[in-house]
Amino acid sequence: MKYFLQFLVTFCICSCNQTSNSLNQISVENKDRESLFVTYKVNPSQNEISLYWKDDSEDNFGNAKKLSQYLESQGSELLFSTNGGMYLKDRSPQGLYIEKGEVISYLDTISSAYGNFYMQPNGVFYLTNSNEAKLCKSLDFNNDNVKYATQSGPMLISDGKLHPKFQKESKSKFVRNGVGVLPSGEVLFVQSKKTINFYDFATYFKNKDCKQALYLDGFVSRTYLPSKNWIQLDGNFGVMIAVTKRLE
Repeated sequence: MKYFLQFLVTFCICSCNQTSNSLNQISVENKDRESLFVTYKVNPSQNEISLYWKDDSEDNFGNAKKLSQYLESQGSELLFSTNGGMYLKDRSPQGLYIEKGEVISYLDTISSAYGNFYMQPNGVFYLTNSNEAKLCKSLDFNNDNVKYATQSGPMLISDGKLHPKFQKESKSKFVRNGVGVLPSGEVLFVQSKKTINFYDFATYFKNKDCKQALYLDGFVSRTYLPSKNWIQLDGNFGVMIAVTKRLE
């Protein structure tokens, strides 16, 4: 009996140590995974999310530096910005673009063509006039009551499921940025700090409990987020997504 009790004590100690080591390992892995991304979570009912394309002179903003300078001249501060979807050679929006309720570029409903934009289903990120953020498949989009919208593709997450064409072992890796909507209604913007494949990028949004998430672009992606000391001012984009606040 004495030896049996000693065995039980030893077994319990070893089991506890193994469990503790496993939990520590998971914690380290999660921390390492977080370090691969720059993220920004924002409540659209409390913060101003807007889409920008051209300035008052009909020139593209193109990057965070030019957009920040423009906003400052208008009495606002740029808190966050990222490229807001794919664009054509003339840097006009590819697919749907709505700014301040005006449809500037119409929804692209082509179902089969070359490029990530046309990897079906693609989708639309939009903001309503009541400042609700939404994401949907392109074919489900209805532009009633929409203040801002940008179309891109592919959908990273649709109804809680990863895009069926993403492959876990894919060697196609680029710096990528995307946007998801959380169950709380908050918006999650994400850019990878290093090259990553679609599967791993989409999995990050799924692990954050996003039921819908949209790929914005890759390779050229840039994020301006001074609150996290991530300041990328360069780029030559079409549409840009920004969060601003009025200067005192």
